[in-house]
Amino acid sequence: MPRPLFAAIACLILAAGNTQAQTLVATSNIIVRALDRSLDFTSDTTTSIRDMKVVAEARDDAACFVASQGAIRGAHLEAALSAIRRQSPETRSASDLELAEAILAL
Repeated sequence: MPRPLFAAIACLILAAGNTQAQTLVATSNIIVRALDRSLDFTSDTTTSIRDMKVVAEARDDAACFVASQGAIRGAHLEAALSAIRRQSPETRSASDLELAEAILAL
């Protein structure tokens, strides 16, 4: 393969990988911002998502879920995902992976 063609293909592959990483980061930021907005509007009498015991207990399960690209689903994570979606209706359209990443970011 000629060097210029090889170099062009290598640049395209690197650019595609960078774009996917930026998309993942952007999506995670959107979810975290949505959770933060919902936390800001939560009254003092209700429990915020960040302070929910079920979410704190799900951090290890969320890490395993994210690391396995969704293959490993723990009971603590399932409980946290349900609680987050009940507490913050705008997160219902987010994927489980996006919410797991948001749990890790909290």
